[in-house]
Amino acid sequence: MTSMPAVGRGVLRTDAYQVTMAQLYFRLGLHERRARFEHFYRSNPDYGEHQAGYCVTAGLGPFLDWASEARATEGDVAALRAHRGRAGDPLFDDAFCDWFADVDFGGLSISAVPEGRVVHPNAPITVVEGSLGEAQLIETPLLNLLNFPTLIATKASRVVDVAHGRPVLEFGMRRGPASGADDGSRAALIGGAVGTSNAAEGYRLGMPPSGTHAHSMVQLFMALGDGERGAFEAYADVYPDDCLLLVDTVDTLESGIPNAIAVFEQLRKRGHEPVGVRLDSGDLAYLAVQSAKRLDAAGFPDATIVLSSDLDELRIWQILQQIADEAPRSGIDADGVVGRLVFGVGSRLASSHGDPSLDGVYKLVAVDDDGDWLPAMKLSDNPAKLLNPGPKRLWRLYDAEGTATADVLSTAEEELRPGDDLVLHHHARNDLVRSLPGTRWSRAEELLLPVFSDGRPTGPVDDPYVSVQAARAWRDHDVALLDPGVRRIVNPHVYHVSITDALARLKAEQIERFRRPD
Repeated sequence: MTSMPAVGRGVLRTDAYQVTMAQLYFRLGLHERRARFEHFYRSNPDYGEHQAGYCVTAGLGPFLDWASEARATEGDVAALRAHRGRAGDPLFDDAFCDWFADVDFGGLSISAVPEGRVVHPNAPITVVEGSLGEAQLIETPLLNLLNFPTLIATKASRVVDVAHGRPVLEFGMRRGPASGADDGSRAALIGGAVGTSNAAEGYRLGMPPSGTHAHSMVQLFMALGDGERGAFEAYADVYPDDCLLLVDTVDTLESGIPNAIAVFEQLRKRGHEPVGVRLDSGDLAYLAVQSAKRLDAAGFPDATIVLSSDLDELRIWQILQQIADEAPRSGIDADGVVGRLVFGVGSRLASSHGDPSLDGVYKLVAVDDDGDWLPAMKLSDNPAKLLNPGPKRLWRLYDAEGTATADVLSTAEEELRPGDDLVLHHHARNDLVRSLPGTRWSRAEELLLPVFSDGRPTGPVDDPYVSVQAARAWRDHDVALLDPGVRRIVNPHVYHVSITDALARLKAEQIERFRRPD
């Protein structure tokens, strides 16, 4: 095998067919023609036993940072020049390679739904406008840097939603996808997690990471002859004000909790208050109830109980249901047990267990023709894959109570105003139509905002901490305004994504145009 020149992770961080198409456009003189692409996803995650009724968008900040800095490296260009086709000739000619060497994404304009916002299938999340060659080359990195974080933010949001307001910590770095684990940690924070075990990412975001100790520390002291109690005492000596002990290395209720209580009593005599304990195996609901009962009896009613071990939204929901049933039978208040819990969620969050990929796509919807947009669309026998063509605006409609009632795609010229009677079509099936009287909706919010121009991100994305905090606030806001049925963990209600009557007519016209025999 012939070795290829070393390449960087700049403009060539893309699929090969993006480069072959870019050369085709270059050869035909189309590479500088303005085009509009839209990024959206087709369906909410389905985890098998349970399903998502919405997604939470994430990844925009890192993507825009990448887009502002991406350049073709010397290795990138050398790799293209060295590439040979089947006949042995250069696959990419010198003129194209010279053009590619100067490519950056500074000429693109990008609009997007801000990070942390609730989004729904088949509605644009990101819109890219600019020269066709550059807009084509950015497709793969955009999908790569946005789809996975959105998937993780969605999973985190669902976990947070079922946790009864108790804190959720992201513990998934060791099971995440290599360097993608950093993006996953950031996305989990956007989705509502209050902390991460990922030290580098936590510090980068201005959020000190969370963590205490592993079973190996207790095993070490046991091997040295000091036992579990000796391990706990050593940890308490080093971290007297931050003492949270993992109590299931030997036997949670017969060894771990008694030894922890003994160490906590020593701490209190020295003027310190313990943080609590962590349970990482066994019947977590039962052990939480029994641990709380023993801690209360020992005079530590405020000690936190951290639960971990393959948690996700369904398992947390089941644990809370079991605590509600078991606590009264054990003579302890269920709300008191739940009120001291913290959930450490790792593998199933970091891997989006049950549905490990978001079906996000990037499609051409319009090309420039002397200042006018020519609609573009993909035809399909599957109505769900028929594109909604042309430049569009995305609106969220709210009812009189402030609940989000529909996301609506309109033509670029339309303005949706409260009080208007609307005729709305299903986003994929033009035969499904409903009327929305003006009396049934009170507000229209436009969701796509400018986020990138002149080669620079706009908004708060320059400060990672500010952007994550703002995104998390958006997540809290939007989830609170969803109908409870859409938030259901199992079999959620389908949220309406519709197109206006004008866009439906344009779509029908384009279908007729493109299917007409030449």
